[in-house]
Amino acid sequence: MSVELNHTIVWCRDNRKSAEFLAEVLGLSTGAETGPFVPVVLANSVTLDFATVDEGPIASQHYAFLISEAEFDASFARIEERGIAYFADPHMRRAGEINRSDGGRGLYFRDPDGHSMELMTRPYGG
Repeated sequence: MSVELNHTIVWCRDNRKSAEFLAEVLGLSTGAETGPFVPVVLANSVTLDFATVDEGPIASQHYAFLISEAEFDASFARIEERGIAYFADPHMRRAGEINRSDGGRGLYFRDPDGHSMELMTRPYGG
């Protein structure tokens, strides 16, 4: 049997708000709420299940999305239209820049709960 990632839970304060935020940036839609989860399904069938946490801290996680050049252009335009701060580096020090790692383009931004989201057009080492 081959091993594939099927889904992961993204902890947040408002599952609908956070799922819709990411879906809008990526040009996707959210799925129907299933129990405590609002899903965002990616092209490789991996699902990000956004789940609300009412109390306590939310540990910041990192999610990287490999997208096409055209998808990058569209997502980048939505990021700029919404005034979302973006950075060229994972430490988020190079504000307002994109990177050109491995011959592609990439950027980082934070979601409403502080998770680090990365868009990249080439995988690292590629």
